[in-house]
Amino acid sequence: MARLVVEIQDASDLMPKDDQGSASPFVEVDFDGQKQKTQTKHKDLNPQWNEKLVFNVNNPRDLHNKTIDVIVYNDRKGGHHKNFLGRVRLHGSSIPFQESEAIIQRYPLDKRGLFSHIKGDIALRVYAVHDSSASHAPPPQDGGAEESNTVPLQEINTNYKPEEVLKEEEERRAEGMKKKKKEKEVRTFHTLGAGTHEHHHHPATQPSVISGGGFGGFDKSNIGGFGGFEKNRPNTGGFGGFESNNFTKEKEKAVAVAETKAAFARAGPASMLHMQVPTNPEFGLVETRPPLAARLRRRGDKTSSTYDLVEQMYFLYVNVVKARDLPVMDVTGSLDPYVEVKLGNYKGQTKPLEKNQYPVWNQVFAFSQETLQSSVLEVIVMDKDLVKDDFVGRVSFGLSEIPLRLPPDSPLAPQWYKLEDKKGVRHNSGEIMLAVWVGTQADEAFPDAWHSDAHNISHSNMSNTRSKVYFSPKLYYLKVDVIAAQDLIASEKGRAQDPHVRVDVGNQMRATTRSSQNRMNPEWNEEFMFVVSEPLEDLIIITVEDRVGPEVLGRLVVSVRDVMHRHDHHKAPEARWHNLHRHLELDTDKQKDKFTSKILLRIYVDSGYHVLDESTHFSSDLQPSSKHLRKPSIGFLELGILSARNLLPMKGKDGGTTDAYCVAKYGNKWIRTRTLLNTLAPRWNEQYTWDVHDPYTVITVGVFDNCHVNGSKEDTRDQRIGKVRIRLSTLETNRVYTHYYPLLVLHPSGLKKHGELHLALRFTCTAWANMVTQYGKPLLPKIHYIQPIPFKYKDWLRHHAMQIVAARLARSEPPLRREIVEYMLDVDIHLWSIRRSKANFSRIMSLLSGVGAVCKWINEICFWRNPITTCLVHVLFLILVCYPELILPTIFLYLFVIGIWNYRFRPKQPPHMDARLSQAEFILPEELDEEFDTFPTSRPPDIVRMRYDRLRSVASKVQSVVGDLASQGERALALLSWRDSRATAIFIIFSLIWAVFIYVTPFQVVAVLVGLYWLRHPRFRSKMPSVPVNFFKRLPCKSDMLL
Repeated sequence: MARLVVEIQDASDLMPKDDQGSASPFVEVDFDGQKQKTQTKHKDLNPQWNEKLVFNVNNPRDLHNKTIDVIVYNDRKGGHHKNFLGRVRLHGSSIPFQESEAIIQRYPLDKRGLFSHIKGDIALRVYAVHDSSASHAPPPQDGGAEESNTVPLQEINTNYKPEEVLKEEEERRAEGMKKKKKEKEVRTFHTLGAGTHEHHHHPATQPSVISGGGFGGFDKSNIGGFGGFEKNRPNTGGFGGFESNNFTKEKEKAVAVAETKAAFARAGPASMLHMQVPTNPEFGLVETRPPLAARLRRRGDKTSSTYDLVEQMYFLYVNVVKARDLPVMDVTGSLDPYVEVKLGNYKGQTKPLEKNQYPVWNQVFAFSQETLQSSVLEVIVMDKDLVKDDFVGRVSFGLSEIPLRLPPDSPLAPQWYKLEDKKGVRHNSGEIMLAVWVGTQADEAFPDAWHSDAHNISHSNMSNTRSKVYFSPKLYYLKVDVIAAQDLIASEKGRAQDPHVRVDVGNQMRATTRSSQNRMNPEWNEEFMFVVSEPLEDLIIITVEDRVGPEVLGRLVVSVRDVMHRHDHHKAPEARWHNLHRHLELDTDKQKDKFTSKILLRIYVDSGYHVLDESTHFSSDLQPSSKHLRKPSIGFLELGILSARNLLPMKGKDGGTTDAYCVAKYGNKWIRTRTLLNTLAPRWNEQYTWDVHDPYTVITVGVFDNCHVNGSKEDTRDQRIGKVRIRLSTLETNRVYTHYYPLLVLHPSGLKKHGELHLALRFTCTAWANMVTQYGKPLLPKIHYIQPIPFKYKDWLRHHAMQIVAARLARSEPPLRREIVEYMLDVDIHLWSIRRSKANFSRIMSLLSGVGAVCKWINEICFWRNPITTCLVHVLFLILVCYPELILPTIFLYLFVIGIWNYRFRPKQPPHMDARLSQAEFILPEELDEEFDTFPTSRPPDIVRMRYDRLRSVASKVQSVVGDLASQGERALALLSWRDSRATAIFIIFSLIWAVFIYVTPFQVVAVLVGLYWLRHPRFRSKMPSVPVNFFKRLPCKSDMLL
């Protein structure tokens, strides 16, 4: 007796089936009339079963003709009602006959029909074993399992079979042939041993990828019985007739096939078969339910708060304002006071002020409630000294007596307190002004306060850890139209000239091409665009140069601040003549009267454009530069940055620590949270708000490791931990989204998950009418469509806009450094990458798969795979032919019904960085090395030559596809071009006959005849190509005219 073992490991990303956005899945396995099922995992879209189901195999030699159906159901009412969640059908030829050769494979769940809504995957391990060597118990006879009428065999003899067994096998084969005729077409998955479970790989062959009829993919003609085998087994007649060396060759060949297919699976998706390995659940979203005030208020809590998307964190605030009349401690009569604020083991201090008995500090200290280690707060005034600091006085507070202050209360007024000595006796002189209260992170003193978790940071580096809000500079496009010049004279008379104009604005430079034939009065008529920013301090330097000399023929300097602005697209300013000045001339009265060359220019700042500083595919702002043209706000976006978990230590040299902070960008507003030091699970709980003008925008949140908290060099770069992009149009209004987002970063060594970021989001709409009308308006301002920017200049302008934004934000305090801005704005998104090319190709193939599914459905109707459906289509077709006015209403009604049906399966989670869609999970090291290469390349010539050859190979395939498309189009044009006179004559005569026939025949009759011919039964179809196809393929094309 043989046993078939099906190990159900787990499933991921299943389709939710209940009103709560979840499901209760269980798995049912059907093999040869035997059914078993697993336990039900309640309310789990990523269930883990880890169960083994064992089935009897009546005839091992017929296993390659069997199929194993693995179906995932949603348990609705204790097993009495169930919903279909997906299925996988495995062919027996892919089942190994040794447990050591079986590996865990992930299978995408397949649909049951065209309109099924299925997603997710399931992990299985399937293999067959001999009963004598099997360590598994026989399949249970209850709990959903059905008994199978099998004959128990104590021992298998491959050379002898009882007559009863032979008769039963013959009857079973006859029944199988009858069933096989009635069975529908099944889809067989041949698994690929790709990189998802590399730790399960064995040096033995992977039988799942070897094509063949017998077990493990070997030819069934070579197999005489069933049993295990060894490489060194002697050649006997019982099992098969091949020797050990032949078997070794077969194994080597199988390994080569397995490696080839595994590499192919890593390199790109098997698009139409959906064989790509699904996304690792580790890279998915995790929904959370933190105790936020926004949710508690809905449940009946009437407490209102503007800080309702984060968890409240309480801090003890101490505002040290100033002191007066401090006693002199030194013999010299001077005092260098500073203040120590001490709470348990945490101690913060102000800067010492030299020789000052009336110091003013105005510094706030914040102690987290989680780190309180004492019940007494001490504020101590000390005198800075060279040897030992002197004690001046102190003030003590009991924590139970400190008041609680919550916004929108006004700030707590500071008070004067008398200083006490160490014994608690008050001094005759010396007072300090303090304010002590308990508040939350919503307090206005929170951003600039000294925090207890940064107690070891110096005052000079304290600013690098604080939370701040930044605004990008307002950007404009500057247009310079170089039209013509007059009286350009070279220093050497009679010498030929080749003048051109160079325009410099900041670090941006553009130059004209060759002018007209008139060298003294040339004409160019060229327009240049530059990016400028407020306060418009740049200078426009226009230089006319002679390429032949080379020589400067004249120069003009204009300030951008003196240039006029255009706010609409109706009329550009008039061009003006400007005097050109020699660069050696001096501004004297004689030279002002001297004859000069002139240049005709049109210079203006066009504020009707939106300056693109990020890619339009995930832009956060689409507003024009001019305030007068901006759209009204349609709502606001609230972001709560809660926490992070499982962060990787980014500073290996410092004992494996991470100093994490977050940066969020939407529109022209950037925010930066405070840096939490030496923790892999930071809790920020900071909330920010943005005005929303267009729902088709994206907010970007990045996490970074601060490398400037201990006085590092200025050129030290903060390290990337990961980022998240969320499109606002995918969010429901007034709903609070709380999820853990994976922080994925692509390194030269591969894709790494650096942790998870916990965010809370809410998009609130305040103008529904404006938001709905936005969907019918263009994305960009009008002038982008009336006077579009040339495509070849867009990347150039975007690059300079990014550089201006990065340079301006880097000058803030604390600086938002260049590497942060470039990472948030995706500076290198336009560079070539094989991975991105594969990702885009996969997106195209996923779109075409829907078209392919429709074509497959139509083909099944034409070939009468389902007679009932085909008959219904015939009836619908006849109705639409007889009543053609019903065609458009039927189409739109069908779209409406599909949309209503799909509402149940709408996404319940916001989008996030998809590792599988990005082709980042199984990217090859060589492709990664090419993606991280500099531009221009810095790799050795051999590697560059290899990549160039690979690019030529890919381009040759693209060239062939483009050539085939051109050939088909040329054949269509050849129908009436008389290139093939006989084909054109046949076509025009046939067209005349059809014109007469359609003219004398009613349209409904023609449509019915064509439709019935198209839907004819397969009995009346031929496997050969049709006459029109043969005729079209014989038409000439121009491929034979190419050299």
